[in-house]
Amino acid sequence: MANKRPQSAPARNGKAAVSGQIRIIGGQWRGRKLPVADLPGLRPTTDRVKETLFNWLQFELRDARVLDVFAGTGSLGFEALSRGARELVMIEKANQAARQLQQNITTLAAADRATVICADALATLNETLGAFNLVLLDPPFNQALLQPCIDQLAVGNLVANQAWVYIECEQQLTFTTPAGWRLHREKTAGQVAYRLYQVAAV
Repeated sequence: MANKRPQSAPARNGKAAVSGQIRIIGGQWRGRKLPVADLPGLRPTTDRVKETLFNWLQFELRDARVLDVFAGTGSLGFEALSRGARELVMIEKANQAARQLQQNITTLAAADRATVICADALATLNETLGAFNLVLLDPPFNQALLQPCIDQLAVGNLVANQAWVYIECEQQLTFTTPAGWRLHREKTAGQVAYRLYQVAAV
């Protein structure tokens, strides 16, 4: 969800202004379309990239605990939930986007499985959230957020042994992963690079 988080003024009547949709492409809610908050630069991971990622993860989602660190439109998190994840925690700083995520959770009747935390991602990763089986890490481009998030995931013991970490970022961006993070798959699409790591005990 590149370039996705300039904050805008709250919508009238406390409701998120809506612009566009995301589509869930597999699982329980396959074909379901969900509205996206109207924020400058907010755009979901493309269906092509999303389909590739979830093909990689097709046997890993059942009963997984999932953390979507920069949730944005919720495209990746809702896809994981649709495909069998047990629990989804979404972190989203922009109030409008967080409200729309909460409305979409209500629409899907998924309040018992999904939570939205409206807060700064790095600050939230410092809290006690427990360990996750899948972490979705797709920060806004050109804001130097990826490396601090990776470091905090390791320091905070937020990834379980044998967990998966998905990273989507600028193709030219370099970063360092902790010992024990093994690159499983990687691809590029346009100017975006996306990679899936598996985390082993060290």
